[in-house]
This record gives sequence, C-alpha cells and structure tokens, in this order.
Amino acid sequence: MTAVPNAISEEGKARIAGAGLKPEQLPRHVAIIMDGNGRWAQGRGLPRIVGHRRGIQSVRAVVEEGCRLGLEQLTLYCLSVENWKRPPRELKFLMRLLRHFLVVERAELMEQNVRVSMIGRREGLPEDVLREYDRTARETSANTGMALCLAVNYGGRTEIADAARRLAEDVRSGALDPGQVDEATFNSYLSTAEMPEPDLLVRTAGEMRVSNFLLWEISYAEIWVTNVLWPDFRADDLLAACQAFAARHRKFGGLPPVGPKG
Repeated sequence: MTAVPNAISEEGKARIAGAGLKPEQLPRHVAIIMDGNGRWAQGRGLPRIVGHRRGIQSVRAVVEEGCRLGLEQLTLYCLSVENWKRPPRELKFLMRLLRHFLVVERAELMEQNVRVSMIGRREGLPEDVLREYDRTARETSANTGMALCLAVNYGGRTEIADAARRLAEDVRSGALDPGQVDEATFNSYLSTAEMPEPDLLVRTAGEMRVSNFLLWEISYAEIWVTNVLWPDFRADDLLAACQAFAARHRKFGGLPPVGPKG
C-alpha cells in the first residue's frame, strides 16, 4: 500500500485519528458506484429525478471528504452506456444535472485544488455538457490536489474493446510489435492509463455486482458494499469504507506475511 501523497487538512487528520487510522492506511484511489437514487425517491413517493437531485449533495460531500482525507483520486460512476435505456425525460434531466454540477461547483473545485477529468465516450453527450466539462477540465488542470474522475457514458467492456481496437491498429500499422504486448502495454491504451488503479470499490444500495465499471482496473480492488442509498451517503460513510479497507489484508495473490513464532 502506498502512502497518500496529497496534503491532509487538520480536520482530516482529526477524522483519520478519530477513526483509529493512520494516513498510510487509507486507499490512494476510491471508485464509487453511486446507486439508489431512484429507490430513495420512490420510497418517499417522489419522482426519480428528485433522488438524482439529492444525489448531488452526496457527490459534494464525498468530494469534500476525499479532499480532507488527502485521497489521491476519487472516481464516480455517473452514467453507464447501458443507462441510455432509461426514459428520455430522466436522461435529459441527468444531463442537465451534470452540466449544472460542472458550472456551479467549478469555483469550489478550484478552491479545493481538485483536478477534474472524465472517462467514457464523448459521442452522444450533449454539446453543452461537453463544453462545460472541457472548461472545468481546462481550468482545474493545474490543480495539484485530489483528482476527480467522472465516468460518463462509460462501460468497462466498451473501454476494453476500444483499447483493443487502438492497439490492433498500431500493430497493423507496424507501430507496435505483437510480441511486445503485455499487461502494461494494454493498460497504456485504456482511458485510465494515467491513473492509479482503484484500491477500494464502493457500491451503495446493497447491490452485489460491479455493473460493467472499471473491469480491467479493479482486478485487485477491495470491494465494500453498503445498504445506504446514494442520496443518503455522506462523509462518515466514506470514512467507514476507508476503515473497512484498512482492516483488509491485501495479498495480491500471494500469502500474508508470517510473524515470528512465539
């Protein structure tokens, strides 16, 4: 486990210590499948879009907590390639909400020294959303704090297929020798090539599946599932996930260290 490189605020140090942790026990990269917006709303007799709107508060809370804790990266699964099957009205609202987030939170992201990026296919996304994303990415590109990656119109299988296609094109053109292709080479063709692999995958709403999210990248991630619906997920829940992560023994296919015999 690599120590977290980003600055930890005094409040963050207090929260880490209060949770019985040390900074070096925290994950570098946390990826979250944000699930349960619709169920949260329906359970209250409200339209699904109300749950999505409330979910933005959770996004804000986990970004702020990630910054406090000094996380290197936070990746949020915002919209999958499969989500286009949802009703057009809901999709239109989700796009408006994403654009609103990129505009309204831009100053706060700058204040928190957050660097924003996005993975997923740009094709099919509204021009106004892409325009606001590009502006936010450009304005935050020099920030040195936590990296916030938004997975929008993203699918793990799609990402792998796209990477394989680009790799095959380079082999065909002679730019790459097939004998040179190994895991590291293939990884360099992924949209996440410049990111550390996720140490911790969080899924809300109690669902026990990874839903086509970062399939290559989460090979050795620890998985933590909570029954909390995303609109209710807050800073304490992220800290609880980090506590659970710190209690895991990551062997990466090997054996745990053997202590001295008593």
